[in-house]
Amino acid sequence: MTREQLAGAARTALGGGRRLEAVERVAGGSKKGVYRLVMDDATTAIAYLWDDAENYWPAAEGDDDLTDPFSPGLGLDPFQAAHARLDALGVRVPAIRLVDRDGAHCQAGLAIVEDIPGENLEELLARDRGAAAPVMARLAESLEAMRGHRAPAYGKVALVDGGGTSRGTSCEGVVLDRALRDLAEAASRDPRIAGARDRLEERLLGLAAAVRPREEYAVVHGELGPDHVRVDTDGNPVPIDIEGLMYFDVEWEHVFLRIRLHDAYPPLRVDGLDEDRLAFYLLAQRLSLTAGPLRLLDGDFPDRAVMAGIAEHNLNQTLRLVQSSA
Repeated sequence: MTREQLAGAARTALGGGRRLEAVERVAGGSKKGVYRLVMDDATTAIAYLWDDAENYWPAAEGDDDLTDPFSPGLGLDPFQAAHARLDALGVRVPAIRLVDRDGAHCQAGLAIVEDIPGENLEELLARDRGAAAPVMARLAESLEAMRGHRAPAYGKVALVDGGGTSRGTSCEGVVLDRALRDLAEAASRDPRIAGARDRLEERLLGLAAAVRPREEYAVVHGELGPDHVRVDTDGNPVPIDIEGLMYFDVEWEHVFLRIRLHDAYPPLRVDGLDEDRLAFYLLAQRLSLTAGPLRLLDGDFPDRAVMAGIAEHNLNQTLRLVQSSA
């Protein structure tokens, strides 16, 4: 997408005779381009650009298969469906200023949304836990609204709300399949995982077998780390990178929150979570957070040291889980 095309989209989205002054790439995006648009009157907005050239992840079979709950789910359809669902639940999300579905401005998928300037939740927690407390309380309210909305089927919100059916027969079955693939990938890239592969596979199968069937599913973000929560000027948490929104076991969300928030997690704790699912999903997510970054490093992702550190940390945590169960 050229700057001229982006300038035209920005004028359409923001109006008022404004002129595009600057385009700033926002750090952190690995699956889509994220750009801050700065107009000549200091008005700002965020452009999401879904294009192969903006995706650092090596292409894999099934990337565009929405029947897989864990497929990347890139593009306008997953984004708009997720935005509509969260908005209907009263969860604060960035307002949509423009969606280019018919190629009026570019051939790639493009959305321009409200800019939420300032800190994300990760930065706020690091700076001032006290100031973060009311934001965490409001995030707990958003998570409760998401947990309270139940669906009779699991999978991407875009798929399920459109009447589609996901692959597999259960959340735990889908997770097991994915975890075994992640185990194989991690073992092919690191000898420490390769040496523990049999024990890890046995542990995964045992944990999965203990999970009892379930027939209702909640709304989960899927990767709700504190870096995926902006904080607006009124102190509201604003989830971003929402395309992966799905109906799934709420335990999946809370395992990820525990991993990412560490000792800041307690304000988000809820009663009644299934301990068997929590144990199984913890090992599965540790494997995912090992295999995924290692896979990303096969390509030209720029922040290589950061991604290597994530892989190394989660690799060690994975091995610790299987050692503690021996």
